Amino acid sequence: MAHLNIPNVSIRGLAATVPALVKDNLTDPRVSDAEKILKNTGIHLRHVAPDHICASDLCEDAAKRLLDALEWSPEEIDCLIFVRQTPDYILPATVTILQEKLGISTSCYAIDISMGCSGYVMGLSNIAALMQSGLFKKGLLLVGDTISRTCSPNDKSTYPLFGDAGTATALEFNSEAAEMKFSFGTDGSGKDAIIIKDGGYRHPFNSESLLEKEIEAGISRTASHLVLDGMDVFSFGISKGPSSVNDLTEFFNIDMAEVDNFVFHQANLFMNEKIRKKLKIEPEKVPYSLSKFGNTSSATIPLTLVSERREVLKTSHQKHIGCGFGVGLSWGSVYFETENLVIPEIAYLN
Repeated sequence: MAHLNIPNVSIRGLAATVPALVKDNLTDPRVSDAEKILKNTGIHLRHVAPDHICASDLCEDAAKRLLDALEWSPEEIDCLIFVRQTPDYILPATVTILQEKLGISTSCYAIDISMGCSGYVMGLSNIAALMQSGLFKKGLLLVGDTISRTCSPNDKSTYPLFGDAGTATALEFNSEAAEMKFSFGTDGSGKDAIIIKDGGYRHPFNSESLLEKEIEAGISRTASHLVLDGMDVFSFGISKGPSSVNDLTEFFNIDMAEVDNFVFHQANLFMNEKIRKKLKIEPEKVPYSLSKFGNTSSATIPLTLVSERREVLKTSHQKHIGCGFGVGLSWGSVYFETENLVIPEIAYLN
């Protein structure tokens, strides 16, 4: 495993925005075996983006509301990172569009990072590393996706699972901040487990990319839709999730009993409960937002904190371990502490 230990950076606030449009798996006519899906995945409702809403729009809204709540001027932001797998365009990088829309100075350091399930941990490590020297005083980490739009409505292995969200995390240089601690891993041999095959430059979009084919009963999709190999992903998740957390806590000598919140990527309830039980963590320390929002790709960790821990995070000191695992295949865990965060209520974008 790769490790990082980053001092001098504190998280000051979190915000999340989701599309107003809601899909209910129990009433959606495209979802068969809805009760079974709800029992196994824990996913009831999903907020899905219509065609005119992109991940950048959701993150823009979250960022603006968070800046207002913090009473920060956009011109104070020194660095801006956007983590996503559903950009506005192939090029330019979407972060350049966000810089202009948010009114951030043109002297800002700004980059896109293309990551999914582990994206929040990866993004947090990047922006914290940039800020630790103190040359960048304030930063915004924007993490989100409209991953539902990559799913075939005729694919029972993906359609009922994924929702959309955008999040913003505000960070500030602070020489007294508790160190953030990270553990990472990558295994590209598993790339086919979660993949969209057509649309890049290895397999460009072509005349056959929109031809829907039946893969098996209940699963029909095109080559431009998301492919999810459920068995491979499940085996990967229940293995790498616990091992990543154990590696983090053992390498940095973290006492798990002192951690207040273990926030896992919201893959599905059955998988995540297997991980929790393997790690012998009390249920009350593991929040879930699956039933309200589904799997929102890179946004699941911050969205869960805002949705399920908002009140306690606003008024207390908390210790967290976050763990993301999935597409890539990629995984990462982070230990961080927060105190009296600024967290606006979740917003719903039409």
